[in-house]
Amino acid sequence: MNILLKSAKIVCPENKELHLKKRDILVKNGKIEKVAASIEAPANTKLVNLKNLHVSVGWFDSGVSFGEPGFEERETIANGLRVAASSGFTDILLYPSSHPVPDTSSDVVFLKERGLGKPTNLHPMGALTKNSEGVDLAELFDMKNAGAVAFSDFKKQVSNPNLLKIALLYAQNFDGLVFSFPQDGSIKGTGVAHEGEVSTTLGLKGIPALAEELQVARDLFILEYTGGKLHIPTISSAGSVKLIANAKKKGLDVTCSVAIHNLFFSDEELKGFDTHFKVSPPLRSKADSKALIKGLKDGTIDLVTSDHVPIDIEHKRVEFDNALDGSLGLESAFGSLNQLLGTEETIALLTKGRNRFGIEDASFTEGARANITLFNPDETYTFGPKHILSTSKNSMFLGAELKGKVYGTINNDQIIIHE
Repeated sequence: MNILLKSAKIVCPENKELHLKKRDILVKNGKIEKVAASIEAPANTKLVNLKNLHVSVGWFDSGVSFGEPGFEERETIANGLRVAASSGFTDILLYPSSHPVPDTSSDVVFLKERGLGKPTNLHPMGALTKNSEGVDLAELFDMKNAGAVAFSDFKKQVSNPNLLKIALLYAQNFDGLVFSFPQDGSIKGTGVAHEGEVSTTLGLKGIPALAEELQVARDLFILEYTGGKLHIPTISSAGSVKLIANAKKKGLDVTCSVAIHNLFFSDEELKGFDTHFKVSPPLRSKADSKALIKGLKDGTIDLVTSDHVPIDIEHKRVEFDNALDGSLGLESAFGSLNQLLGTEETIALLTKGRNRFGIEDASFTEGARANITLFNPDETYTFGPKHILSTSKNSMFLGAELKGKVYGTINNDQIIIHE
């Protein structure tokens, strides 16, 4: 397929020659053929000429959940990857959140095969422990050889410190990356919301920031002892930012991410008992959100993630205490982040992080594989049901004022565009 993007403003801070320049971009047979001020369209070429068209290298998300296998009513892999492409993401890491849990090499092969030929590249994670039960390590080496890019027990703490120690030591033999979810379950208990003034007023059981910070401190202490590579996903408290900043000063090989909704919202949103806002880790105070944004700006926090978790209506339209944790995030990721941080900083965050997981970087170099996101950063709108493309509809961003429209993506010799 031949595609010609006309008058596209390129947002690519690492390429000073092209950054914020308007260029025509010719894509031929899945590769960037030419980037120039003006290009005549060859025969049999799809012409793309969109309002205020901006482009960047394709976006990357380090933490996405679907449903398949086991929870197809929430989301299938095929539709989930199409949602990701329509939301601007050309590469996603898929959490091991399905049933059965992918804890063997054959499970990883199944997921990779389900992602073949899709407009967004699927990079599966394998479970860290068998059935994510936190007792015995899963087949980490075999899963790595099958294509797993990291190992995680989705939204579950590694409660046994010796197990984390062994995982970090063992994974060094094959350059494996270990995830450790930052929440101590014994301190969380039956909590459902951030422990603070709002939860106290509403009568909701609280989850103190201590539950996260104790786990982070323990994991960093073990990492310092063992060496290896650790990733801490979706931190949510100011204390965690400080702990990770200190660990990086020591030279520990640790990275972390933050969910975009923890930047955009605070626990003030819980006053209506809307279960769309029930997530794990919970929405915390405005002071925590400010500390997280500061941590992003100074480089302590490495990545942002949509933390996209589809949940069917039967598990959300219940009392707050009984609702499952999770919110959609792919469709609202760009508009919310762009509203908060501005376009250049948003694109820098959405395009970084592939290297940490051994994934090839994208570029605008002529001859490179076309891995491109198309967007208009200036359009403002109220996020509503029509913007949700996922099978499940559990988005906390419904009614939020966002800025920036995604047109689509070019990847794997496919173009996904909606105007």
